[in-house]
Amino acid sequence: MNPANDYLELATPAGGTIKVLRASHPRARRLRLTVTADGARVTCPEGTHPAQVFAFVHKHGEWLERKLDELSLGAPPPPLMPGMATVIPLRGETTHLSWRDGAYPQIEQISDQLVLTLPRPHGKSTLPTARALLRTFLEAQIRRDLSHHLARHCPELGHAPTAVKLRPLKSLWGSLDARDRVTLDLALALAPPTVLHYVLVHELCHLRIRNHARRFWALVERLYPQWREQRDWLRLNGQMLKAELARLIHPT
Repeated sequence: MNPANDYLELATPAGGTIKVLRASHPRARRLRLTVTADGARVTCPEGTHPAQVFAFVHKHGEWLERKLDELSLGAPPPPLMPGMATVIPLRGETTHLSWRDGAYPQIEQISDQLVLTLPRPHGKSTLPTARALLRTFLEAQIRRDLSHHLARHCPELGHAPTAVKLRPLKSLWGSLDARDRVTLDLALALAPPTVLHYVLVHELCHLRIRNHARRFWALVERLYPQWREQRDWLRLNGQMLKAELARLIHPT
């Protein structure tokens, strides 16, 4: 094992212990906590002080314990409830989702919090309004990155999609149709931006090569050399992302 990697032990309110793998990464820009079938992992920039890492893990201990329980039981994440704070992944980061009262419905990101403002009293329209705000916010997160990546890669390829659509997908992360329209899974807004970048590059490369032959993967490699790491991340965390998106924007 890399000497920069070791395990942190976090005590739970029930008296148990959660082991979290601490892994330094040369390209990491901030602390990131993930839970997969292999356990919990906190990724940190090289040189991060151990006390800072432990404080970050401790801060998200309740979420960590819940995610590990859900994984072991195969349970879905808890439903979205108006007024009830929760924790969600957003752009690969652990983000607190909170609610407050206000005259007009709106959503805003404040530091590591996503705040939904909704009028009182809460009624039948409250949850659909919250879901619509969340969906619009997630779409904006992806669109912000897409404009940058498309401006870079389309000239490199000599091809451009006729449109890019965003919607929840059951199993795929992206697709390209016969009219050169790219569709991306909205759940990619919850993943690290590098994962969205890989999926987009994958679909853009299909504009030139419509199969997965060696030439295709060589093109992906040329445009985005880190694609394997992002693909592996999706394989480990993809099911969790789709479940999280469902509870945020889908009616129960």
